Amino acid sequence: MKVAIVHYWLIGMRGGEKVLENICEIYPKADIFTHVYDKKSISTKINNHNIYTTFINHLPLSKKYYKYYLFLMPLALRLLNLKKYDLIISSESGPSKGITKSNNSFHICYCHTPMRYLWDFYYEYYNSLNILGKIGLSIFKKYLKKWDVRTASSLDLVISNSRFVSDRIGRCWNKKSFIVHPGIDFSYYLLSKSKQNFYLVISELVDYKRIDLVVDAFNLNKKEILIVGKGPLYNKLLNISNNNIKFLGWQTEEMKLFYLQNCKALIFPGIEDFGIVPLESMAVGKPVIAYKCGGVLDYLKEDLNGKYFNEQTTDSLNYCIQNFELNEKTFVPSKIRKSIENFSNSNFKNKFKEIVDLQLKR
Repeated sequence: MKVAIVHYWLIGMRGGEKVLENICEIYPKADIFTHVYDKKSISTKINNHNIYTTFINHLPLSKKYYKYYLFLMPLALRLLNLKKYDLIISSESGPSKGITKSNNSFHICYCHTPMRYLWDFYYEYYNSLNILGKIGLSIFKKYLKKWDVRTASSLDLVISNSRFVSDRIGRCWNKKSFIVHPGIDFSYYLLSKSKQNFYLVISELVDYKRIDLVVDAFNLNKKEILIVGKGPLYNKLLNISNNNIKFLGWQTEEMKLFYLQNCKALIFPGIEDFGIVPLESMAVGKPVIAYKCGGVLDYLKEDLNGKYFNEQTTDSLNYCIQNFELNEKTFVPSKIRKSIENFSNSNFKNKFKEIVDLQLKR
């Protein structure tokens, strides 16, 4: 069986790419297609596959400004020739599912989310763009939303990463989906009983992640927090932060693990489709303080492996942190880890393959 995997872009190893690694392990001979490819920023597991790009990869500065070519991506996908493949798996967060296939091929979409910048987070993305980006997104928004819905209607099967995303798929695409949660490597994220006196954020610094809320809260509470990550808001957030807030930029996987294993708790303030980092935090035995919305609802259990704050406000977050510190000793690292042991890479691969194989037999 010839298998093709279509992934939106390969310019770094974030949550979507970690899921892609697992899919690559299920189908080790699959060919990968993507809009933009930066080999040095991608893992060996993915690079070991044959990787082909659309014409977007050859446009000026595409590896940095790929999102400004969004309006061309539907055309780029349509020009791909995937008719020789029996199974096509599109990994969707940016445009990847709008391919042309043969009548005999089966097209499955693993959906991290219908494109946020067209649906739920349009204004957050719009406000983060420069004037040319704002003009382009305004012009093409209606066309891209129609394309998104139309190409979704032709999918043979949709798999979503969380209940939150499954609901969004139903609302935006009018499609039902199976839910298969992403997993993590428990052999890498080992349990830690070490603890230093700092909180931690690991995130891209963009508007919808709401790191500004963390900065405002910790400017007030004066507690130490380390922020790992870069993004367009880096300088803005740095300039409004007091000395108790330390920005570390992007770190290696080894250093991110070190900070996770030594923090008091991870702060997770945004509305995320799923959220791999909180699982990594829980795997090493560290609780998560999260906004009560999004994919985190599938695994954060109040007072067992974390705490929720109910409003995206400074007061709500600081009240939650205060409550956490009053009850900090009740959080047991081994119980935190055990609470998410079903979210493993092996469980993801087994469930994904089971669903796909069942559908192919019909």
